[in-house]
Amino acid sequence: MKRLLFILPVLGFIALLAVFFAGLGRDPRALPSAFIGKPLPAFAVGPVRPGDTSGLANTDFAAGEPALLNVFASWCGPCRVEHPVLMRLRAEGVAIHGLDWKERAPGAGAKWLSDNGDPYIRAGDDQTGRAGIEIGVAGVPETFVIDKQGRVRYRHVGAVTPDVWETKIGPLMEQLKRES
Repeated sequence: MKRLLFILPVLGFIALLAVFFAGLGRDPRALPSAFIGKPLPAFAVGPVRPGDTSGLANTDFAAGEPALLNVFASWCGPCRVEHPVLMRLRAEGVAIHGLDWKERAPGAGAKWLSDNGDPYIRAGDDQTGRAGIEIGVAGVPETFVIDKQGRVRYRHVGAVTPDVWETKIGPLMEQLKRES
């Protein structure tokens, strides 16, 4: 009986260590998306830019070319880090659409784009955060790769850095361009 009382806590401790070590191999930023391989959920929001007549909707992504949907906000620190990368990608011809998520003040997203450059073909204003909820946004920045048929193919949580583009998103975009 004394031996059993000693062995049970030791086995429990070993099992707990095994769980912790298994967790070390996982990427804590990798958030699975229920929409991978499925059409981008329906949403439609008004424009970010003053004077724009069109906002952003899920139907904008079935245009026959792969595109990025970048979720950003003017108050987001990591969005500032990724912005120069997005500007470079847009200059290289990458199709990027923006969703300005949960701004704290009306017009803040438009001002931020005016001050820092606008890499987006279309930019929608998701003031309430409802469109973000529809597509499964957990926070900003997030970037979704959408294929030619409007299906979500990849979700990246965090800033798009040159390394992320070169190792993950860029190769996927090239593959999607080649697919018929």
